Formats: sequence, C-alpha cells, structure tokens
Amino acid sequence: MKAMILAAGRGERMRPLTDTTPKALLPVRGKPLIVWQIEKLARGGFDAIIINHAHLGHMIEAALGNGEQFDVDIFYSPENSALETAGGIANALPLLGDHAFPVVNADVFCDYDFRDLHAEAIMLQEDPARTAHLVLVDNPDHHRDGDFVLRNGVIEPEGAPRLTFSGIGIYRPEFFHAVPRGEKTPLAPLLHAAIGDHLVSGEHYRGRWVDVGTPERLAQLNQAIDCPVST
Repeated sequence: MKAMILAAGRGERMRPLTDTTPKALLPVRGKPLIVWQIEKLARGGFDAIIINHAHLGHMIEAALGNGEQFDVDIFYSPENSALETAGGIANALPLLGDHAFPVVNADVFCDYDFRDLHAEAIMLQEDPARTAHLVLVDNPDHHRDGDFVLRNGVIEPEGAPRLTFSGIGIYRPEFFHAVPRGEKTPLAPLLHAAIGDHLVSGEHYRGRWVDVGTPERLAQLNQAIDCPVST
C-alpha cells in the first residue's frame, strides 16, 4: 500500500534553521523528522512512499534515496514552488494510484500507530459514503480554537468542542480530482465542502503529538524525547 509524506513547505517559522536545511530533515534525537515518519509507515505495512518537495528538495532526495535503507520504495513528486497541501497531493496522484492512501505531514512527531492508517485506508476504499478520514488531536497551546467538530465518528461543520487536525489523514483519489495539476491549492476548502456533505469521518487521538513548527518546539521535543516512539 502507498502513503504520502508532505515535505514541500518552506518552513518560514523555522528560520534560520530552514535557510540551509529542509524542515523535513531537521533532527529529533539525531534522526530527521521525515525518517521517523518513514520508519513508522514501514512498520505500519506501507511499502511505497511518495514524498513531495520544493525548497532544498535535492537534499531530501540525497538523504533518503530510493528508500532501500528503510525497506520501502520512495518516489518523489518535485514542485518548482510549493503547491500547498491539496495542490501537492493532486500533483502526485499519478504516483499514488487508484486506492485510498494516507497523507502525513513531515513535521509532525507522534506515537500514533500507523498500522491503524493501513486498516482505515482499506475500509475507506470500500466505503462509498466517505471520501476522507482525519486524525484529530487535543488543541495545543498554539492552536486553542481547534479546527473541526467530531461527533459519532463523523466530522461536522459546526458545533463544539473543536479539535485540531493532526496533519494525518486518509483520502480517496477522487477527493482531489477537481484540483488542476500544478496549481497551488489549499486543503481546507476541499475539506469544508466534503464535511458539509457529511463525507468525512474522523477519530480523536489522545496520545503524544507535536506539530514541530518552530525552533522552540523542536528544542523542547529534543529535550523531552528519551527514547524512540513505541510504534
């Protein structure tokens, strides 16, 4: 099964670290952020990983190669300039195939069991009543208002309490078919439209999750992690 890691972001909030290093290659306990994701996906049963990149993308390809060192096949979807989330995924659809696939932000650090993504992707592919599935988490201090409401396993357009989108989701390919290839397109409008049609399911993950978006959060994570994640 295939999965995608989003690694095209410039990482403006991470500057000056990202002036010379892609955000995806910034280290947590000596291991690049994206490698934590690749290893977890491999353990979760994914044997092919598509990675998009833009800023300093050649460094990502040089560091990861074809994936042999991780026992997976890695394919790249380069972008001249970052196409935003939906644009990047739509651009990579020829590599992703015809079945539902998970997408993970490269700059997320968590101990969510990616084997659950594998099982959920299979179920989503077989369920015509859903086009996407999102993993939601408790609202972090830097995003107290949250993003979405989860009620009985379905993400609702209105209500409370709200939870934060973790940057981990599963999508059917047709979710992105209306997005022109090569065009910058954010994910939020597509999600809100599908949520309004009750086509998006979700789950609330309560374990460790960090959006590694600033040098301060990266430093805090490096201090907090004593050992590798458990899954």
